[in-house]
Amino acid sequence: MSSKSEGKMAGQYFDAAIDLLRRVRDEESGNVAEAGTLLADAVETGGRLFAFGAGHSSLAAQDVVYRAGGLAVVNLLAVPGVVGIDVMPATLGSALERVDGLAGAVLDSSPARPGDVLVIISLSGRNSLPVEMAMNARALGLKVIGVTSVAYASETRSRHVSGTFLKDHCDVVVDSKISVGDAELTLDGVDAPFGPASSVVTNALMQAMVASAVERLAARGIQPPLLRSGNVDGGHDWNGRVLQEYGDRIFYRH
Repeated sequence: MSSKSEGKMAGQYFDAAIDLLRRVRDEESGNVAEAGTLLADAVETGGRLFAFGAGHSSLAAQDVVYRAGGLAVVNLLAVPGVVGIDVMPATLGSALERVDGLAGAVLDSSPARPGDVLVIISLSGRNSLPVEMAMNARALGLKVIGVTSVAYASETRSRHVSGTFLKDHCDVVVDSKISVGDAELTLDGVDAPFGPASSVVTNALMQAMVASAVERLAARGIQPPLLRSGNVDGGHDWNGRVLQEYGDRIFYRH
């Protein structure tokens, strides 16, 4: 490859990611706003917020937990072995997503209660874990927001015994618009597609939902429980006050 053509694929990846971001901005604005309203309602009424994702989908869940500019009351609902790729072998996490009953055990031992909101992130929405997580959460009285690619429901088969997908068990569904396979690029001489964009888009959707919730809370005259960066002057003191005030709704610290 000549030096003149080098870097072409990097530019194409950015273009693909930007196009997807524009698409979800334009086509999912109503669902993002509805999800933001659910988050705001829970904050206003004393509820707690939880986020769950398996594998790389957990990255978007972690991105809204205990971070600068984020809502302090968002908690990670962690399932051992499926958060990120923190297990050996890495394929174990994928296997655990297909285990029946795991979601129920996790929810039953969690602090989640009726009136709370759970955001479930699953690109395919086809595995047992996210499907059962949504079903069990709603049975417990939680509101469920699903962030998923709806295309998988028409182009793949569910791996849950019910034959359903995550999207079928949510109060609000936010469609990431990611194509089945999560690879935006192809290149002559390369046998497999590459350039996954789901993390870029899903992280942006999560932050957009939080931004929508903050907007709604402010419109109601409620000061959102936001955290500041610990790397700016006064950030630690600010966060200490927020964490103390909302301590009964925060489960990521002792």
